[in-house]
Amino acid sequence: MRKRISLLFISLIVLTGLLSACQPKGETDAAANNVSKDNPLANKRIALIMQLNLGTFSAQYIAGVKEQAAKFGGHVTVFTSDGDLAKMSSNLDAAINQKFDGILIDHGTSEALQSGVKKAVDHKIPVVVFDADIAEKNVTVLEQGDQKMAEMSLDQLANDIGGKGNIVKIWVAGFAPMERRQVAYQDFLQKHPDIKEIAAFGAATENTALDTQSQMEAILKQYPHKGDIKAVWAAWDEFAKGAARAIKQAGRTEIKVYGIDLSDEDLQLIQDKTSPWVASAAVDPKDIGRIQVRYLYQRLHGDQPSEKVVLNPVFVKRDQLPEKSVTTDQLSQYVDGWGASEQGYTDYLKELENGM
Repeated sequence: MRKRISLLFISLIVLTGLLSACQPKGETDAAANNVSKDNPLANKRIALIMQLNLGTFSAQYIAGVKEQAAKFGGHVTVFTSDGDLAKMSSNLDAAINQKFDGILIDHGTSEALQSGVKKAVDHKIPVVVFDADIAEKNVTVLEQGDQKMAEMSLDQLANDIGGKGNIVKIWVAGFAPMERRQVAYQDFLQKHPDIKEIAAFGAATENTALDTQSQMEAILKQYPHKGDIKAVWAAWDEFAKGAARAIKQAGRTEIKVYGIDLSDEDLQLIQDKTSPWVASAAVDPKDIGRIQVRYLYQRLHGDQPSEKVVLNPVFVKRDQLPEKSVTTDQLSQYVDGWGASEQGYTDYLKELENGM
Protein backbone atom coordinates (compact mmCIF):
# COMPACT_ATOMS: atom_id res chain seq x y z
CA MET A 1 0.00 0.00 0.00
CA ARG A 2 2.80 2.39 0.99
CA LYS A 3 4.58 1.58 -2.31
CA ARG A 4 1.44 2.38 -4.33
CA ILE A 5 1.07 5.77 -2.56
CA SER A 6 4.75 6.59 -3.24
CA LEU A 7 4.35 5.75 -6.94
CA LEU A 8 1.19 7.85 -7.13
CA PHE A 9 2.96 10.77 -5.46
CA ILE A 10 5.89 10.57 -7.91
CA SER A 11 3.48 10.39 -10.85
CA LEU A 12 1.69 13.51 -9.67
CA ILE A 13 4.99 15.41 -9.38
CA VAL A 14 6.01 14.38 -12.91
CA LEU A 15 2.57 15.29 -14.31
CA THR A 16 2.64 18.69 -12.57
CA GLY A 17 6.07 19.40 -14.04
CA LEU A 18 4.91 18.48 -17.54
CA LEU A 19 1.82 20.66 -17.29
CA SER A 20 3.87 23.60 -16.03
CA ALA A 21 6.29 23.24 -18.91
CA CYS A 22 3.40 23.26 -21.39
CA GLN A 23 1.68 26.36 -20.01
CA PRO A 24 1.65 29.20 -22.61
CA LYS A 25 3.58 32.32 -21.68
CA GLY A 26 1.58 35.53 -21.37
CA GLU A 27 2.24 38.21 -23.99
CA THR A 28 3.62 40.52 -21.32
CA ASP A 29 5.84 37.90 -19.66
CA ALA A 30 9.07 39.67 -18.68
CA ALA A 31 11.34 36.69 -19.34
CA ALA A 32 9.81 36.19 -22.79
CA ASN A 33 10.81 39.74 -23.67
CA ASN A 34 14.42 39.46 -22.46
CA VAL A 35 13.88 41.98 -19.66
CA SER A 36 15.80 41.03 -16.54
CA LYS A 37 13.46 40.40 -13.63
CA ASP A 38 16.05 42.12 -11.45
CA ASN A 39 15.57 45.36 -13.34
CA PRO A 40 13.46 47.80 -11.23
CA LEU A 41 11.33 48.58 -14.29
CA ALA A 42 10.46 44.95 -15.00
CA ASN A 43 7.16 43.26 -14.09
CA LYS A 44 5.22 46.51 -13.69
CA ARG A 45 1.44 46.18 -13.48
CA ILE A 46 -0.17 48.76 -15.76
CA ALA A 47 -3.87 49.72 -15.71
CA LEU A 48 -5.40 51.12 -18.89
CA ILE A 49 -8.62 53.02 -18.07
CA MET A 50 -10.73 53.63 -21.20
CA GLN A 51 -13.89 55.68 -21.66
CA LEU A 52 -14.83 53.75 -24.82
CA ASN A 53 -13.47 50.63 -26.46
CA LEU A 54 -15.10 51.00 -29.83
CA GLY A 55 -14.07 49.99 -33.34
CA THR A 56 -10.77 49.02 -34.88
CA PHE A 57 -9.05 52.28 -33.84
CA SER A 58 -9.46 51.35 -30.16
CA ALA A 59 -8.38 47.76 -30.86
CA GLN A 60 -5.18 48.93 -32.54
CA TYR A 61 -4.51 51.49 -29.79
CA ILE A 62 -4.81 48.75 -27.13
CA ALA A 63 -2.51 46.55 -29.23
CA GLY A 64 0.09 49.33 -29.23
CA VAL A 65 -0.14 49.72 -25.45
CA LYS A 66 0.25 46.01 -24.85
CA GLU A 67 3.06 45.64 -27.39
CA GLN A 68 5.20 48.37 -25.85
CA ALA A 69 4.50 47.30 -22.27
CA ALA A 70 5.45 43.73 -23.17
CA LYS A 71 8.78 44.91 -24.58
CA PHE A 72 9.45 46.58 -21.23
CA GLY A 73 8.42 43.43 -19.33
CA GLY A 74 5.13 44.92 -18.14
CA HIS A 75 1.63 43.52 -17.70
CA VAL A 76 -1.45 45.47 -18.87
CA THR A 77 -5.00 45.20 -17.52
CA VAL A 78 -7.68 47.01 -19.54
CA PHE A 79 -10.64 48.60 -17.72
CA THR A 80 -13.39 49.53 -20.22
CA SER A 81 -16.18 51.90 -19.19
CA ASP A 82 -18.68 51.62 -22.08
CA GLY A 83 -18.93 55.41 -22.34
CA ASP A 84 -20.11 55.70 -18.73
CA LEU A 85 -18.05 58.42 -17.04
CA ALA A 86 -19.18 57.36 -13.55
CA LYS A 87 -17.97 53.84 -14.32
CA MET A 88 -14.70 55.27 -15.66
CA SER A 89 -14.17 57.18 -12.42
CA SER A 90 -14.91 54.00 -10.47
CA ASN A 91 -12.44 52.03 -12.63
CA LEU A 92 -9.75 54.62 -11.92
CA ASP A 93 -10.44 54.34 -8.21
CA ALA A 94 -10.26 50.54 -8.42
CA ALA A 95 -6.88 50.70 -10.15
CA ILE A 96 -5.55 52.92 -7.36
CA ASN A 97 -6.94 50.65 -4.64
CA GLN A 98 -5.43 47.60 -6.38
CA LYS A 99 -2.06 49.38 -6.25
CA PHE A 100 -1.16 49.21 -9.92
CA ASP A 101 2.36 50.48 -10.60
CA GLY A 102 1.20 52.87 -13.31
CA ILE A 103 -2.04 54.12 -14.85
CA LEU A 104 -2.85 55.02 -18.45
CA ILE A 105 -6.06 56.92 -19.21
CA ASP A 106 -7.78 57.06 -22.59
CA HIS A 107 -10.27 59.94 -23.02
CA GLY A 108 -12.72 60.99 -20.30
CA THR A 109 -13.43 64.41 -18.79
CA SER A 110 -11.79 66.48 -16.07
CA GLU A 111 -15.05 66.44 -14.10
CA ALA A 112 -15.03 62.65 -13.95
CA LEU A 113 -11.30 62.06 -13.57
CA GLN A 114 -9.53 65.02 -11.97
CA SER A 115 -9.97 63.95 -8.35
CA GLY A 116 -9.02 60.35 -9.15
CA VAL A 117 -5.90 61.42 -11.00
CA LYS A 118 -4.88 63.58 -8.03
CA LYS A 119 -5.47 60.62 -5.72
CA ALA A 120 -3.23 58.44 -7.89
CA VAL A 121 -0.45 61.04 -7.84
CA ASP A 122 -0.82 61.38 -4.06
CA HIS A 123 -0.35 57.60 -3.85
CA LYS A 124 2.84 57.90 -5.94
CA ILE A 125 1.29 56.10 -8.91
CA PRO A 126 2.45 57.65 -12.22
CA VAL A 127 -0.33 58.64 -14.62
CA VAL A 128 -0.19 59.37 -18.36
CA VAL A 129 -3.38 60.57 -20.06
CA PHE A 130 -4.41 60.47 -23.72
CA ASP A 131 -7.00 62.92 -25.09
CA ALA A 132 -8.54 64.11 -21.83
CA ASP A 133 -8.50 67.64 -20.49
CA ILE A 134 -6.63 66.87 -17.27
CA ALA A 135 -4.38 69.45 -15.61
CA GLU A 136 -2.44 67.97 -12.71
CA LYS A 137 1.17 68.47 -11.72
CA ASN A 138 3.43 65.52 -12.55
CA VAL A 139 0.93 64.04 -15.01
CA THR A 140 1.75 63.82 -18.72
CA VAL A 141 -1.14 64.46 -21.13
CA LEU A 142 -0.90 63.36 -24.78
CA GLU A 143 -2.96 64.82 -27.61
CA GLN A 144 -2.94 64.15 -31.33
CA GLY A 145 -2.47 67.65 -32.68
CA ASP A 146 -6.21 67.86 -33.13
CA GLN A 147 -6.37 71.35 -34.60
CA LYS A 148 -3.70 70.40 -37.12
CA MET A 149 -5.61 67.26 -38.13
CA ALA A 150 -8.80 69.26 -38.56
CA GLU A 151 -6.96 71.85 -40.65
CA MET A 152 -5.43 69.15 -42.86
CA SER A 153 -8.76 67.49 -43.63
CA LEU A 154 -10.69 70.76 -44.03
CA ASP A 155 -8.08 72.34 -46.33
CA GLN A 156 -8.26 69.29 -48.61
CA LEU A 157 -12.07 69.46 -48.57
CA ALA A 158 -12.04 73.17 -49.53
CA ASN A 159 -9.53 72.55 -52.31
CA ASP A 160 -11.52 69.65 -53.78
CA ILE A 161 -14.86 71.55 -53.88
CA GLY A 162 -13.32 74.73 -55.24
CA GLY A 163 -13.84 76.77 -52.08
CA LYS A 164 -17.64 76.87 -52.31
CA GLY A 165 -20.67 74.70 -51.72
CA ASN A 166 -22.80 73.11 -49.00
CA ILE A 167 -21.26 70.73 -46.48
CA VAL A 168 -22.35 68.54 -43.58
CA LYS A 169 -20.45 68.43 -40.31
CA ILE A 170 -20.45 65.32 -38.10
CA TRP A 171 -19.08 66.14 -34.68
CA VAL A 172 -19.93 65.68 -30.98
CA ALA A 173 -19.26 67.89 -27.98
CA GLY A 174 -17.93 66.80 -24.60
CA PHE A 175 -14.59 65.30 -25.67
CA ALA A 176 -11.38 67.31 -25.39
CA PRO A 177 -10.09 66.33 -28.87
CA MET A 178 -13.46 67.17 -30.44
CA GLU A 179 -13.48 70.60 -28.83
CA ARG A 180 -10.01 71.31 -30.26
CA ARG A 181 -11.13 70.14 -33.71
CA GLN A 182 -14.16 72.41 -33.48
CA VAL A 183 -11.89 75.45 -33.01
CA ALA A 184 -10.23 74.70 -36.35
CA TYR A 185 -13.63 74.13 -37.97
CA GLN A 186 -14.93 77.54 -36.87
CA ASP A 187 -11.79 79.20 -38.23
CA PHE A 188 -12.30 77.28 -41.47
CA LEU A 189 -15.84 78.62 -41.95
CA GLN A 190 -14.64 82.18 -41.40
CA LYS A 191 -11.84 81.65 -43.89
CA HIS A 192 -14.22 80.24 -46.53
CA PRO A 193 -17.45 82.31 -46.54
CA ASP A 194 -18.71 80.55 -49.69
CA ILE A 195 -18.73 77.17 -47.92
CA LYS A 196 -21.99 76.72 -45.99
CA GLU A 197 -22.81 74.23 -43.27
CA ILE A 198 -26.34 73.01 -44.02
CA ALA A 199 -26.51 70.24 -41.41
CA ALA A 200 -24.60 69.16 -38.31
CA PHE A 201 -25.09 66.13 -36.09
CA GLY A 202 -23.18 63.46 -34.18
CA ALA A 203 -23.34 61.34 -31.04
CA ALA A 204 -20.98 58.86 -29.38
CA THR A 205 -22.96 55.67 -28.82
CA GLU A 206 -22.32 51.96 -28.61
CA ASN A 207 -23.15 51.80 -32.35
CA THR A 208 -21.77 55.13 -33.52
CA ALA A 209 -21.08 54.15 -37.14
CA LEU A 210 -24.52 52.56 -37.58
CA ASP A 211 -26.32 55.47 -35.91
CA THR A 212 -24.38 57.94 -38.06
CA GLN A 213 -25.35 55.98 -41.16
CA SER A 214 -29.04 56.28 -40.26
CA GLN A 215 -28.78 60.02 -39.62
CA MET A 216 -26.84 60.59 -42.84
CA GLU A 217 -29.50 58.69 -44.78
CA ALA A 218 -32.13 61.09 -43.42
CA ILE A 219 -30.07 64.13 -44.47
CA LEU A 220 -29.61 62.73 -47.98
CA LYS A 221 -33.41 62.51 -48.26
CA GLN A 222 -33.68 66.17 -47.21
CA TYR A 223 -31.18 67.13 -49.92
CA PRO A 224 -31.95 64.66 -52.72
CA HIS A 225 -30.37 66.38 -55.73
CA LYS A 226 -26.83 66.17 -57.02
CA GLY A 227 -25.03 69.33 -55.94
CA ASP A 228 -27.17 69.88 -52.83
CA ILE A 229 -24.25 68.61 -50.72
CA LYS A 230 -20.65 68.86 -51.89
CA ALA A 231 -18.84 67.17 -49.00
CA VAL A 232 -19.01 65.77 -45.46
CA TRP A 233 -16.48 66.59 -42.76
CA ALA A 234 -16.35 63.85 -40.11
CA ALA A 235 -14.43 64.66 -36.91
CA TRP A 236 -14.02 60.96 -35.96
CA ASP A 237 -13.46 57.83 -38.01
CA GLU A 238 -16.60 56.15 -36.64
CA PHE A 239 -18.56 59.10 -38.06
CA ALA A 240 -16.75 58.84 -41.40
CA LYS A 241 -17.54 55.12 -41.70
CA GLY A 242 -21.25 55.65 -41.15
CA ALA A 243 -21.48 58.63 -43.50
CA ALA A 244 -19.54 56.88 -46.27
CA ARG A 245 -21.77 53.80 -46.13
CA ALA A 246 -24.96 55.89 -46.28
CA ILE A 247 -23.71 57.93 -49.23
CA LYS A 248 -22.54 54.87 -51.15
CA GLN A 249 -25.81 52.97 -50.60
CA ALA A 250 -27.78 56.01 -51.77
CA GLY A 251 -25.73 56.20 -54.96
CA ARG A 252 -24.59 59.74 -54.09
CA THR A 253 -20.87 59.19 -54.46
CA GLU A 254 -20.38 62.68 -55.87
CA ILE A 255 -20.36 63.65 -52.17
CA LYS A 256 -16.90 63.11 -50.70
CA VAL A 257 -16.07 62.39 -47.06
CA TYR A 258 -13.03 63.81 -45.24
CA GLY A 259 -12.22 62.31 -41.85
CA ILE A 260 -9.96 62.23 -38.83
CA ASP A 261 -8.31 59.10 -37.38
CA LEU A 262 -7.31 55.99 -39.26
CA SER A 263 -7.42 52.24 -38.57
CA ASP A 264 -7.03 49.17 -40.79
CA GLU A 265 -10.79 49.09 -41.40
CA ASP A 266 -10.79 52.81 -42.28
CA LEU A 267 -7.87 52.35 -44.66
CA GLN A 268 -9.75 49.65 -46.57
CA LEU A 269 -12.66 52.06 -47.08
CA ILE A 270 -10.36 54.85 -48.30
CA GLN A 271 -8.64 52.44 -50.72
CA ASP A 272 -12.02 51.34 -52.12
CA LYS A 273 -12.52 53.49 -55.24
CA THR A 274 -16.29 53.17 -54.88
CA SER A 275 -16.20 54.65 -51.37
CA PRO A 276 -16.94 58.36 -50.80
CA TRP A 277 -14.30 58.51 -48.04
CA VAL A 278 -11.21 59.86 -49.81
CA ALA A 279 -8.86 61.19 -47.11
CA SER A 280 -8.15 61.27 -43.38
CA ALA A 281 -5.74 63.01 -41.02
CA ALA A 282 -4.43 60.78 -38.28
CA VAL A 283 -1.78 59.47 -35.93
CA ASP A 284 -1.09 55.74 -36.06
CA PRO A 285 -3.29 54.34 -33.24
CA LYS A 286 -0.67 51.74 -32.35
CA ASP A 287 1.92 54.50 -32.08
CA ILE A 288 -0.33 56.43 -29.72
CA GLY A 289 -0.41 53.43 -27.39
CA ARG A 290 3.33 52.84 -27.67
CA ILE A 291 4.22 56.48 -26.99
CA GLN A 292 1.86 56.70 -24.02
CA VAL A 293 3.55 53.67 -22.44
CA ARG A 294 7.02 55.17 -23.00
CA TYR A 295 6.08 58.32 -21.11
CA LEU A 296 4.63 56.22 -18.30
CA TYR A 297 7.89 54.31 -18.01
CA GLN A 298 9.82 57.56 -17.97
CA ARG A 299 7.81 58.50 -14.88
CA LEU A 300 8.27 55.02 -13.40
CA HIS A 301 12.00 55.58 -13.85
CA GLY A 302 11.74 58.80 -11.83
CA ASP A 303 12.05 61.23 -14.74
CA GLN A 304 9.95 64.37 -15.07
CA PRO A 305 8.92 64.50 -18.75
CA SER A 306 6.82 67.29 -20.18
CA GLU A 307 3.27 67.55 -18.86
CA LYS A 308 1.97 68.12 -22.41
CA VAL A 309 2.98 66.07 -25.44
CA VAL A 310 1.56 66.73 -28.90
CA LEU A 311 1.74 63.82 -31.34
CA ASN A 312 2.59 64.45 -34.97
CA PRO A 313 -0.29 63.73 -37.39
CA VAL A 314 -0.06 62.89 -41.08
CA PHE A 315 -2.55 63.21 -43.92
CA VAL A 316 -3.50 60.14 -45.94
CA LYS A 317 -5.20 60.47 -49.35
CA ARG A 318 -6.47 57.76 -51.64
CA ASP A 319 -4.16 58.82 -54.49
CA GLN A 320 -1.12 58.10 -52.28
CA LEU A 321 -2.08 54.45 -51.90
CA PRO A 322 -1.32 51.47 -54.15
CA GLU A 323 -3.84 49.37 -56.05
CA LYS A 324 -3.28 46.41 -53.73
CA SER A 325 -4.82 46.42 -50.26
CA VAL A 326 -2.49 47.60 -47.48
CA THR A 327 -2.69 47.77 -43.70
CA THR A 328 -1.63 50.54 -41.36
CA ASP A 329 1.49 48.49 -40.56
CA GLN A 330 2.49 48.86 -44.23
CA LEU A 331 1.37 52.46 -44.65
CA SER A 332 4.79 53.99 -43.93
CA GLN A 333 5.92 52.62 -47.33
CA TYR A 334 3.54 55.05 -49.02
CA VAL A 335 2.97 57.92 -46.59
CA ASP A 336 5.89 59.83 -45.08
CA GLY A 337 5.76 60.20 -41.30
CA TRP A 338 3.35 57.33 -40.64
CA GLY A 339 4.13 54.90 -37.83
CA ALA A 340 7.38 53.92 -36.12
CA SER A 341 7.51 57.16 -34.12
CA GLU A 342 10.48 57.59 -31.77
CA GLN A 343 8.56 59.98 -29.49
CA GLY A 344 8.97 59.15 -25.81
CA TYR A 345 12.04 56.95 -26.18
CA THR A 346 15.12 57.44 -24.02
CA ASP A 347 18.41 55.59 -24.19
CA TYR A 348 17.61 53.56 -21.07
CA LEU A 349 14.18 52.58 -22.44
CA LYS A 350 15.80 51.26 -25.61
CA GLU A 351 18.26 49.34 -23.44
CA LEU A 352 15.35 48.00 -21.39
CA GLU A 353 13.77 46.62 -24.56
CA ASN A 354 17.04 44.87 -25.37
CA GLY A 355 17.24 43.23 -21.94
CA MET A 356 19.71 45.53 -20.21
